[in-house]
Amino acid sequence: MRLALLFCLLLPTSLMAQPNPPDTLPASVEPRAVLVIHGGAGTIRRDLLDEASEASIRAALTTALEAGYAEIQGGASAMDAVTAAITVLEDSPRFNAGRGAVFTADGYAELDASIMDGATGEAGAISGVRHVKNPILLAREVMTSSPHVLLSGDGAEEFALLRGLDLVPNRHFHTDARREALRRVLDQQRAQQQSESGAADHEAIPERAVPEWQLEHPAPWRMTGTVGAVALDNDGHLAAGTSTGGMTAKRYGRIGDSPIIGAGTFANEAVGVSSTGHGEYFIRNVTAYDIAARMRYLGESLAQAAEAVIHETLTESGGTGGVIALGADGTVTMPFNTPGMYRGYIDEDGTVTVLLYRDE
Repeated sequence: MRLALLFCLLLPTSLMAQPNPPDTLPASVEPRAVLVIHGGAGTIRRDLLDEASEASIRAALTTALEAGYAEIQGGASAMDAVTAAITVLEDSPRFNAGRGAVFTADGYAELDASIMDGATGEAGAISGVRHVKNPILLAREVMTSSPHVLLSGDGAEEFALLRGLDLVPNRHFHTDARREALRRVLDQQRAQQQSESGAADHEAIPERAVPEWQLEHPAPWRMTGTVGAVALDNDGHLAAGTSTGGMTAKRYGRIGDSPIIGAGTFANEAVGVSSTGHGEYFIRNVTAYDIAARMRYLGESLAQAAEAVIHETLTESGGTGGVIALGADGTVTMPFNTPGMYRGYIDEDGTVTVLLYRDE
């Protein structure tokens, strides 16, 4: 008996313990994610994307991940990685940000963006700009070179000019696909107004379309394409950013969640979050911050917090969309309650994962 007990005591602990099954290996065994991105959530289904479009979207997401990864590999900050990744997506016509932004009701592209440094708690945002080539760069300038957090409209563009950012004609952002989307929405609004007013088919449809705010639940395809990124640098610091053209046919200077710190973007020492979806609900629920708050005050894991915020709080309030979130330990979660979300991440070894549909 004594010999058996002595033998057990002398055995290395690793030999006495039961081995972990493959699906419960400690997180430290797997490479950490260092950058996660999204390109919008909405009605994203295989039957709605042709092969060429799908390939183009996957390629753009991959290029964005590689651009941000190169910054991190070069020793740059999480802020640098976020801006590098989002700039790529803003320059692609495939997303509702920058080059491919949707049209307002009066036929312009009007852009919003925000960025936050989890290491310092500093943030910058802009809204309603029409000529800034890369809105995420202006949001960062607001954070680093002004005493403010949020600038809008003409004032934000004046600041962009002072900071030497690239300004372009509004037509730079226009694409045929977004113009067609605007036509569809305006036709839908006029038809709705005609139906509600009881106008006969032969009567003229009034020029004034149904106001955006009267459409309680806009079609999901009208909100697809907002882009965002969250990065984790070599110093363990997090940063997050979001950029968008907003909602097709928006009116009255409407602002969604993307430039609102705590709703569309949030980062601290533990987690970075970027949101995409029906912005009014993300604002009401302070979605991005709520994930961080649940982790801090309820002790929930990143996955638990993000799942609860999207599938309980957001869904039960009637909102649609999703988030990407990256923890300080390299953990990634990307929950959404729509048919799909353009999303992807890259780990510290440079392995890229890009996903579009719910069943991937």
